[in-house]
Amino acid sequence: MRFKSTFRTFERGLLVSCQAPEGDPFHDPESVARFAQAAERGGAAGLRVNGPMDIAATRRVTGLPIVGIQKREIDGCLRITPFFEDAGALVRAGAQIVAIQCTAGAGQHEALQLVRQVREELNVPVMADIATFDEAVAAQAAGADLIASTMRGYTPETSDVRQFEPEFIARLSAGLRSRVIAEGRVHTPAQALEALEAGALAVVVGGAITSPESLTARFATSMRAANITPPDVIGIDLGGTSTKIAVLSSAGALVGELAVPTPVGGSELLVRHVAGLIQRKREEARRAGFEIRAVGVATAGWVDAVAGQVIYATENLPGWTGTNLRSRLESELDLLVAVENDANALAIGELRFGQARGVRDFVCITLGTGVGGACVSGGHLIRGASCLAGALGHIPLVRGGVACGCGLFGCLECYTNAAALTRYAGDSFPSAEAVIRAANHGDGSARQALVKYAGYLASGIATLCQILDPQLVILSGGIAQDNPLLVSSLLNELSLSIMARRMRNLKIVQSELGYYGGVFGAGAVVRDRWLAVEH
Repeated sequence: MRFKSTFRTFERGLLVSCQAPEGDPFHDPESVARFAQAAERGGAAGLRVNGPMDIAATRRVTGLPIVGIQKREIDGCLRITPFFEDAGALVRAGAQIVAIQCTAGAGQHEALQLVRQVREELNVPVMADIATFDEAVAAQAAGADLIASTMRGYTPETSDVRQFEPEFIARLSAGLRSRVIAEGRVHTPAQALEALEAGALAVVVGGAITSPESLTARFATSMRAANITPPDVIGIDLGGTSTKIAVLSSAGALVGELAVPTPVGGSELLVRHVAGLIQRKREEARRAGFEIRAVGVATAGWVDAVAGQVIYATENLPGWTGTNLRSRLESELDLLVAVENDANALAIGELRFGQARGVRDFVCITLGTGVGGACVSGGHLIRGASCLAGALGHIPLVRGGVACGCGLFGCLECYTNAAALTRYAGDSFPSAEAVIRAANHGDGSARQALVKYAGYLASGIATLCQILDPQLVILSGGIAQDNPLLVSSLLNELSLSIMARRMRNLKIVQSELGYYGGVFGAGAVVRDRWLAVEH
């Protein structure tokens, strides 16, 4: 790469955008230069600065690489470095890289020509500020050395993007030869790390570092949000056997709980089933005096929560893979909708309403028709690179064992779901619930079945404990309810399976959210989305 040595100075580093718009108290070159000095002392590897005057003042106090931009308003729209004369002035002032906006509808053809001209006539690398993958491809073809996600969420085509998207950075990194810079809506160190893990060469952060006004507003807004009365919402928990639904009131109580069988018949039938239940519950809520503002859906299967799409589901819900449930429901119901994996939703419900309040490291396990898991580490839900984290039920347990609905063999779910528990009891009980009732009444075969079941489950939990070291394991679902023998048997088994057991202070508890825990979780998820969107 022609300018490779320039980029090496800030590879996997932080570029700080030192800008102060007109009207800002820091809108003068000397203030911007002081921001740059502070950024360098804090460990910044480069800077992004607007205008020749600010760049010249910054260059006098720091030797860090500077990405120069020139913001111009053209026909009522803000454009980044639209003219060659601007680029020349930036370079003469001390910029080593020039950023040019290359979005569709913003003079894209002229911008792409400018990319070529700047590289050849000014002999400096060009960073193309784009919003979509197609724009990135076009900018790369024009010769852009760096592709930055700066404009994503700020163009008409991407106006629905309201938060940082590491998956977009990953797509750019995988699909382009040009190096990728993550910029836009990066507010936390954790998001910056996500960007690097997604393949970004470096990360640009601006207002989250250099805007005292926006930083103050974030704190103030967050504190005001804590005093906002949450809305009445509907929560729905879609499982392989049953679907549960209720209103989660603004006071945090479930109202009008209902459970019905989940139909089998593919995606369209399931969408109609969910939409019909929501419409029914919404009308009931209206008659009872509740104003439903949003709907949360917790579903079996792995979910891209940003898109609201089921990315993979086993045959417990045939045909569910690929369904964009959020868009379908929002268009049909005219309500804000959030969709989340059922185990992840339960974990969020436990954080808000249950056993995990005040706990930063815990695991939630749902035991029923299938086996779901959710892991929270350092207070953050672990989703994984493909939104497939927490697949506790599909930890390989027995090589060449029982066939699993996911297509593999010997998964933990096959040995710890409801069918497995009845199997361990010799199929002499009609259901797992019947086995649990019999065990609670002292039936020997039922108690032996539960102990065997606990042994398999302990193997899966031990794996998670060795990797994540949780403080708490929360058991939920039909098999966990009213089942004290399960907890005591698990503790016995884990004492033989976990290294340094006495040092861990590990607790295993049953969810207090009960049979409708997933509904609580679905409601908690959509409450969070409502606060983020509305406030």
